[in-house]
Amino acid sequence: MEISHTYDHLRNELKPALKSKQEEFSLLGYDRVTEQELWDFLKRKKWRKADENRRISELVQDIFSVKVGEFFNYATVEAFKGADFAFSDEDELRKLLK
Repeated sequence: MEISHTYDHLRNELKPALKSKQEEFSLLGYDRVTEQELWDFLKRKKWRKADENRRISELVQDIFSVKVGEFFNYATVEAFKGADFAFSDEDELRKLLK
């Protein structure tokens, strides 16, 4: 279970900006990016050090400033964190580590 984030209570208000960014990604050919994935990226990267005094307009600007490259760098690292790399063949592992 994930701990609640400082800005979670604003998610409904930020939903139009999230939807807009998701549509932008889709227009660029990245139609599998979900609103939840964008939200998680923002909470874990852009808003890692949350400030309770930030205005909602600043949060909207953060959403609109997300670049495809930075999002997919984050998504790639998260995918690797969750992957289970196990080599059944010890020779394959030795070849890789050479």
